Amino acid sequence: MGLQALFFYLFAFIAVGSAFMVISARNPVHSVLFLILTFFNSAGLFLLTGAEFLAMILLVVYVGAVAVLFLFVVMMLDIDFAELRSGVLEYAPVGALIGLILAAELVIVIGGSVVSPEIAKTVSMPIPALAERTNTAALGDVLYTHYVYFFQIAGLVLLVAMIGAIVLTLRHRQNIKRQDISRQVARSPETAVHVVKVKPGQGV
Repeated sequence: MGLQALFFYLFAFIAVGSAFMVISARNPVHSVLFLILTFFNSAGLFLLTGAEFLAMILLVVYVGAVAVLFLFVVMMLDIDFAELRSGVLEYAPVGALIGLILAAELVIVIGGSVVSPEIAKTVSMPIPALAERTNTAALGDVLYTHYVYFFQIAGLVLLVAMIGAIVLTLRHRQNIKRQDISRQVARSPETAVHVVKVKPGQGV
């Protein structure tokens, strides 16, 4: 076994184990820490395949921003996780169906590579050599030409998910004053000024 294969199995084993701990850990802070460990090992796998740009993006964007943001949100917000887990059985059939679909896809991909190892050579857009094109330039050519519509759809899905998360978590409290732009614009001197006549010797 070569050194590259040894590192591949090491990174893959730790990534799969930490990914399993993300969904099985009882403490949400531990789940986020295991998620960060998964990102680091995935970056190592990208480096072994020669995709150094994707590895750096994974570390800078996901570990440096997304995972740390998750960690701060989990630690700072007072979330009742017992209440969140109370309705998990209602969504168990849907989750089981999605899990079966993902398992079937993995079986098809792994089985296809085992039965026909030469299928990887039939890729329509092979990875160019470093002398011809850099990794970043080749990724940009493929992403913004052949898959530009899928890239835009992915951005739209993320935008909808962000708006949905804001709508679901936004809570209006009764005792907090909020700004109403339309009410401010519609104000007039008659409604904005209240004149009070104070008699001599009395305070307001």
